[in-house]
Amino acid sequence: MRTSIRTTTLVASAAALALALTACGTDSDPDTGGDADGGGQDVSQPLTVAATPVPQAEILEFVRDNLAEDAGLDLDVQEFTDYVLPNTAVESGEVDANFFQHKPYLDDFNANQGTDIVPVVNVHLEPLGLYSHSLTDAADLAEGATVGIPNDTTNEGRALKLLADNGVIELNEGVGADATLADIADDRGLEFEELEAATLPRALDDLDAAVINGNYALEADLSPADDALVLEEAEGNPYANFLAVKSGNEDDPRIEILAELLNSDEVRQFIEDTYQGSVVPAFGAPAA
Repeated sequence: MRTSIRTTTLVASAAALALALTACGTDSDPDTGGDADGGGQDVSQPLTVAATPVPQAEILEFVRDNLAEDAGLDLDVQEFTDYVLPNTAVESGEVDANFFQHKPYLDDFNANQGTDIVPVVNVHLEPLGLYSHSLTDAADLAEGATVGIPNDTTNEGRALKLLADNGVIELNEGVGADATLADIADDRGLEFEELEAATLPRALDDLDAAVINGNYALEADLSPADDALVLEEAEGNPYANFLAVKSGNEDDPRIEILAELLNSDEVRQFIEDTYQGSVVPAFGAPAA
């Protein structure tokens, strides 16, 4: 089941662990079940988080290398390269948490897969963009051009809305981010190819353009801020990526520590310095 590419672990010092136990209000003896709501989890145990490589795993690795030890957290980052296994791994207990998705995707996944995964804290937004190896302007998409879009429900609707917001296509009145190909009122003569989101950067040579998720664009050395023909607006965007766990594990003291670190000033600065607007901080509570 696991498709992890790389596992990285940082073991916190005993002194830091003792401080973290005190700060979290847990019993110093994990066998006493000092945190009933968190399942009696011992904060000294490793916390395993599944993440897609860019930028999620990079952000977690920054936390692991710079913040986790002082907070008493033993953080194990496992990289996954798709949008399904990180959730099934959380549901099965193979990993403790994941960091790769937004609320519309998770809602759809839970409904269709029967999983019970919940968001904990927002971290960042990766603006969705339209990219091309052959065109320099979305207006250059001519009749008969082929545009790739993600084939999962939430990202397909998000991609079609992006195209409609920028005049590439026209959607039926009242249709928003839940759009499907059947909701296109005027396709301007374009043809659409639905592909798995992770494969879209590799398919660009065979397409006239493609709508690509920010993390996959970054992995393919595409800069959303510089290379996208059109790009989502960050303000008011509901697609913030968050830390997520199986329902009932939100109060695990290790999760609480990681959530606080992911919304720290240090992580904000790391995101702003590293991604230069291609990834933007979006801290706070997830949307209801």
